[in-house]
Amino acid sequence: METEPRSSFEPDVEVTPAPPNPATGTEPDLGKMGTALRERVEITSIAITGLFILALFYTMYFARAFFVPVLLAVMLDFLLSPIVRMLKRVRIPEPIGAVLVLLGLVLVLGTAVYSLADPVREWLNKAPATLSTTRDQLSKIRRPVEQVSRTAEQVEDATSAPADTRATEVVVKGPSLSERLFGTTQSIATVGMEVLILLYFLLAAGDLFLQKLIKVLPQLKDKKRAVTIARETEAGVSAYLFTMTLLNIGEGVVVAVAMALLGVPNAVLWGVLAVVLEYVPYVGAFVLAGILALVGLSTFDTPFQALMVPGTYIVINFIQGNFLVPMVLGRKLTLNPVAIFIGLVFFWWIWGVPGAFLAVPILATFKIFCDHIETLQPIGEFLGK
Repeated sequence: METEPRSSFEPDVEVTPAPPNPATGTEPDLGKMGTALRERVEITSIAITGLFILALFYTMYFARAFFVPVLLAVMLDFLLSPIVRMLKRVRIPEPIGAVLVLLGLVLVLGTAVYSLADPVREWLNKAPATLSTTRDQLSKIRRPVEQVSRTAEQVEDATSAPADTRATEVVVKGPSLSERLFGTTQSIATVGMEVLILLYFLLAAGDLFLQKLIKVLPQLKDKKRAVTIARETEAGVSAYLFTMTLLNIGEGVVVAVAMALLGVPNAVLWGVLAVVLEYVPYVGAFVLAGILALVGLSTFDTPFQALMVPGTYIVINFIQGNFLVPMVLGRKLTLNPVAIFIGLVFFWWIWGVPGAFLAVPILATFKIFCDHIETLQPIGEFLGK
């Protein structure tokens, strides 16, 4: 039987099926191969996700000069946008309402700073004498510890070889504590101007960005979901920030009255400081309790009177944090203490003091967002209390 001639482009080989594996006598298991490939794809996906998270942290850390003013303006927009809407209902346009709200904000902050300038200056001038008095009050407690430390140093000097003391000591002067915490006056003024300008545009724009987002989304169900998430997120965060601000102001008034009744000087200053530091959970209360302990030791002679100053503040803070806040905010907007502490440490690490103030509002925003996305609801459940 004649066979067709092969083309010059075809290889002169016979194609035969591969023989079975002589070691096993069976054909390759394609199921196992698919499982192995899927495992490799999952490992690669996890590795890419980890690299993305690290890149995100890196960007947040080194771009904090950009992120911090933007987030401050967004949080203030959540807090003040209900007032602009209220003015809009009485036929005041949003741009004019935004100007009025910003003028009121600047007026309140300026009045507070001007009123507290003299008490702060007086307290700072008395700080060296205050620390000296506090040191004398604590000398009885420190004396045994210093004696043990001095004895240990003498034993170490007696057993060690004499060292060459002719080495020159070089002292490098770094930035002050206030500059490390808050930055220079120029940087604070720059950030303040950025926040005010961006806040004005956010308040004056109203629902402009939401309308743009609705136009970009292709499907109707995505548009409805975007509107629902945006409305409930803004309403929830606005309610959270506004309620916490009122609670903090109430706590500050109670602290100021309590300090005045105890005879502590500059009682209004400590009340205002309680309002500000209450935005930093746990750490703010700890810092203010330490400051009030120093004030009590430098003001009163007896330990009982001195300890009454921080003790009174701790009781007030405990009542607000464990009774008033859960009762007013409810379960929906109450955050998990573990999540708050982790978020506080994280944002303090990447953004410093501004990050500590922004940690809880960011977590509250993220929780509300997760509650409306089905795949992220477990994260929202973890963040909730």
